[in-house]
Amino acid sequence: MNTRTAHKSPAIVLYCLDYGESDRIVTFYTSDLGKIKGIAKGARRSKKRFSNALEPFSHGNVLYYKKGRGTLAFIEGFDIIDHFENIREELDKTLISSYLIELVDKFTPEGKKNTELFHLLLNFLKLINSESSSETLTRFFEIRLLKVTGYEPVLDRCMICKNPVNENISYHFVINDGGLRCNMCNRNNSSHLDVSVGTIKTLILGKKIDMDKITRIVLSDQTAKESKNILVSLICHLIGKEIKSLHVLNEIKKIGI
Repeated sequence: MNTRTAHKSPAIVLYCLDYGESDRIVTFYTSDLGKIKGIAKGARRSKKRFSNALEPFSHGNVLYYKKGRGTLAFIEGFDIIDHFENIREELDKTLISSYLIELVDKFTPEGKKNTELFHLLLNFLKLINSESSSETLTRFFEIRLLKVTGYEPVLDRCMICKNPVNENISYHFVINDGGLRCNMCNRNNSSHLDVSVGTIKTLILGKKIDMDKITRIVLSDQTAKESKNILVSLICHLIGKEIKSLHVLNEIKKIGI
């Protein structure tokens, strides 16, 4: 008895892997079923069904069949909407987009729907494709990803005394807490990251500012350094390992390519 169920959903290609002589294993993030992994039989030969659409960053509508949990889906077709050509043609955009995709992959189990995360990734890929890539885009994606996946850091108050952030008080970010401690509440804790009130306000802004206004924000050197230190440290703590694409991005920046 054939128990396959057909699905069609907007999707973004996260990863592709050639398999055998003509097949391809593809990981998608879909709006309807979250992350799925499937096999596209004959994908490297079939121009009619796939037409070179199964590449990382591609946005389209995927048609697939799935027999049950834990099994590979069978990818029947992928109708492309946007290849994001500018991302593919510019190295810095490719590297930043690869980092965003790896974050989505690391923070999502297979088959768990998160439509808000799908649209977050799609909107940022569109922005990177059409605008200059920047530290602002990267940091604001990180803070929003943490929010929509349930790991939002506490940035509006001290986690110990609960008092709201005050410009006249010094604060520290404690990774194990996932939030701020004021100077008074952090006296006996040496394991923390220093953070200015300006950086705190910028990160809070990054969670809610409209997408069409993000490119107007330019991070100061201090805010760029502090926000990267906080968010990347928290992300690595949560997933328990270094993020490969971020390491590559940082190395490329060091040598000035």
